[in-house]
Amino acid sequence: MGPGVNKEKMKPRGGSKCYILSVTLLLWNINRLVIPVEGFSLRSCRISYNNAICTKSKLTAVPQDIPPTVQGLDLSANQLIKIQSSDFKHLSLLTQLDLNRNRISKIDTGAFANLISLKKLNLNNNKLDKLVDNLFDGLRNLMELRINNNHINSVGSATFTSLRSLRFLDISCNKLRSITKFNYTLQYLPNLRVLSIKRNDLTVFNSWQLTNRSLPLTSLDLSQNSIAAFRITADVFPNLTWFNMGASFKKHKMIWDVRNETFLSQVSTLDISGLHLPDDIKAFLGSFSSLTSLRMNGMKRNRLPALINISCTIPSVTTLQLRSNNLTFVDSDMFQLCINVTELDLTSTYITNIQDEAFRSIRGLRILSLSRNRIASVPAATRNIPTLSELDLSTNLIASLGCHDFANLTKLRQLNLYNNKISALQECLFKDLIGLQVLKLQNNQISILNGAFKKYLPNLRRLHLNENKLTAIEYGDFQGLKSLQNLSLHQNQIQSIKKGSFIGLTSLTDIQLQNNEIKQEEIKTCFNVLTNLRRLELRDNHIKYKDSSALPNPPFSQLSLLETLAIPAQHYRGRSQLPRNFLQGLTNLLVFNIRNIQLLYLHKDMFNYTPRLQTLDISSNELKDLSPDLFSPIGSLKSLYISRTNLQSLDFFIEANLTNLEFLQARKNMYSVISEEVIKSLPALIYMDFQGNSFTCDCDNAWFLQWTQNNTNTQVFDAYNFGCNYPPDYKDTKLLDLNINSCSVSIDFIYFVSITSIILLFMVASFTCHFLRWQLVYAYYYFLALLFDTKHRNKQAPYQYDAFISYNNHDEPWVIRELLPKLEGEQGWRLCLHHRDFEPGRPIIDNITNGIYGSRKTICVISRRYLESEWCSREIQAASFRLFDEKKDVLILVFLEEIPTFQLSPFYRMRKMLKRRTYLSWPRAGEHTELFWKKLCQALKSGEDHGEDRFRLTVVDRP
Repeated sequence: MGPGVNKEKMKPRGGSKCYILSVTLLLWNINRLVIPVEGFSLRSCRISYNNAICTKSKLTAVPQDIPPTVQGLDLSANQLIKIQSSDFKHLSLLTQLDLNRNRISKIDTGAFANLISLKKLNLNNNKLDKLVDNLFDGLRNLMELRINNNHINSVGSATFTSLRSLRFLDISCNKLRSITKFNYTLQYLPNLRVLSIKRNDLTVFNSWQLTNRSLPLTSLDLSQNSIAAFRITADVFPNLTWFNMGASFKKHKMIWDVRNETFLSQVSTLDISGLHLPDDIKAFLGSFSSLTSLRMNGMKRNRLPALINISCTIPSVTTLQLRSNNLTFVDSDMFQLCINVTELDLTSTYITNIQDEAFRSIRGLRILSLSRNRIASVPAATRNIPTLSELDLSTNLIASLGCHDFANLTKLRQLNLYNNKISALQECLFKDLIGLQVLKLQNNQISILNGAFKKYLPNLRRLHLNENKLTAIEYGDFQGLKSLQNLSLHQNQIQSIKKGSFIGLTSLTDIQLQNNEIKQEEIKTCFNVLTNLRRLELRDNHIKYKDSSALPNPPFSQLSLLETLAIPAQHYRGRSQLPRNFLQGLTNLLVFNIRNIQLLYLHKDMFNYTPRLQTLDISSNELKDLSPDLFSPIGSLKSLYISRTNLQSLDFFIEANLTNLEFLQARKNMYSVISEEVIKSLPALIYMDFQGNSFTCDCDNAWFLQWTQNNTNTQVFDAYNFGCNYPPDYKDTKLLDLNINSCSVSIDFIYFVSITSIILLFMVASFTCHFLRWQLVYAYYYFLALLFDTKHRNKQAPYQYDAFISYNNHDEPWVIRELLPKLEGEQGWRLCLHHRDFEPGRPIIDNITNGIYGSRKTICVISRRYLESEWCSREIQAASFRLFDEKKDVLILVFLEEIPTFQLSPFYRMRKMLKRRTYLSWPRAGEHTELFWKKLCQALKSGEDHGEDRFRLTVVDRP
């Protein structure tokens, strides 16, 4: 996050795709709520082959975003100080943990308790000063523990209690002064095979201090301690085969007390390098009756010739290592008694001269190393050793080689002559080396081969001529090497490769020609004879084509078995192209590398000849754009490197059909938006690297941001360091710090709005039903009236009834005894009564509507029970709607009982009508009922009045 930037205010500016993104992100958020996941976009680490690599990240605490599925975790070279009990709580599948090179001084008890699968733990190079009890609880499957180079001065008696499977323990380079504590700890390690306690502060070694029982150890390293006395009083090491106690820092001779010669009788490899041996050397070495390999490097305070002779009297000794001694001259007496030695190592012994007969007595010598000395020529002493299979003369001062230097070495398999000053070879040089398989001549000054490989070396398989001064390869220079498989010619000055230069190399599978000065003219036909070639390295040469026109003779047309072809350059001048048929014939090519050759264009037919291609590196070119058609023939591609190619967009992936692509490196390009379509077009992608790109921090990248943080299938390397370049306000900020809430509709917000709306709707409905019930009923009937009026407006049919009588069932006696006889019996009016005239089986509301609209008038017989009746209310409402709709005098109100005005308040519509019109009252008629019936008949006879809402009937006025 850049200085002065408020993360909460980092809301993106909406792009043209914001609305679409909001819908997409809504669906994604729903899925996220259902299935919680952890992504692979780690802040300080990367995942490689199921290993989390967090090395050199300046970490001060263990990252908590490590996926729980990793099996390896490398936290080396950081700044960790303390390991807490919760640091590895979720990593139960971890098998390897590397905490090397940190500053750890404290580890909480139980910190490793959940690492039940751990097999290797590295705590080297930290600052631990003690190992407390139960420190390694839970590590029941641990097999290898390294704690060297700390400050450990004490070990708890129950430190290793849980490590029942431990086989390797290295506690070297600490400050242990005594091995007494191990007496308690080693008894809990029944499977321990290798123990290293070298370079501590031990001054004595007494077997009873280490253990009181036999140990299963096969290897013990006590070297580089200041042990003044070594005592073994019991058979505690019955299985020990490798023992190192060399390089003591004591100036005085060590006290050697092994009570029984059988106690160390199984040791086959002994290292006493630099040790100040006791006086009785023969008795000392006699304790190792099964000794086969003896290392006596740097024996400065001992008489080396005498020591060699005594050592060689042990019949079983076959390997003698004498490195870093000061021999200078090797005479014939030095190894006179070493008749059983088969391997002799004299590396770094300052030898300048070797007597011709020096190795004659070593009749079975197979391996001889004279490396890192001051030998000026191949010594005659190395000739005529019929058993010699490996000779190492590397890193000396040898300037020239003669025809007899390797005479009669017919069984020699490997010859090392690298790091000398050899300038030329001779044709006869290797004439006797018929069995040679490996020849290392690199890093010399060889400028000419002189036919050294034209006739001889029929069994040579590997030839190293790299880092010399060869300028040309001539016809048939290697034609005698019919078994050669690997040829290294890199880092020379080769400019010319003549036609037929590689003739005879019928078995060659790997040739390295990188870092030379080869031009495209030199490779036209020279490789066509290498029909078994699998790998061809042409990096850092001067291969350059001007256009993409097809070549008449493609340079690799006969290399149908080639699997790897590399032609990148480090310092390439000028723009170039590749011929469209450059890869013709390479039907089995798997890896193609053309990094940094300043390509401007790749023809769409380039890969038509390579259907099996799996890895393509076209980084550091100036392609700017790639056609989807380019990738059509290589649907099997798994790894693609397109860094620093000035790409403006990755949209070509959408149509490229790279469904098998697993690895994508696309660093430092010009694109700033990664679309959803691009990612979805690469369904098999496991790892992508967009490091060094500058992204647009707006809604266009919202989907990519969310996907980066939450997907579990693809690791986006270094995602938390992706920077923004647009808008200008977001410069120096990080993409993953972007607040994209404005780009998406959160599912939580939708839930909130939906639930709130439902609650509000319920409250409004409740309020309406309680307070506005009659207004709703009015609206309902008004709507029905409109429908009925529209339906019947153009019909001229006569009315069916003179009056529709609206009354409550409790008032039916009055209607039957009083109203019906007067109006229908005496006056002859035809009345519509619901109990008599409604059509059976028809909906009530339809009967009511038809009755009202089928009558000239509607008489409402009103009482308190009438007002309380739902159906009566509907009838008067329907009559009111007709009154308002047709604007006709159709409504007659008859009150059967006195009802005060305040009791009419809930019936708002009726109260309003009573205030604006007159009505008939039966109780007020009293004994003068004739006037009541006369007025009622008058109302029934009255014509239509188009005045709004008026009733011209005067019997009683109501205030």
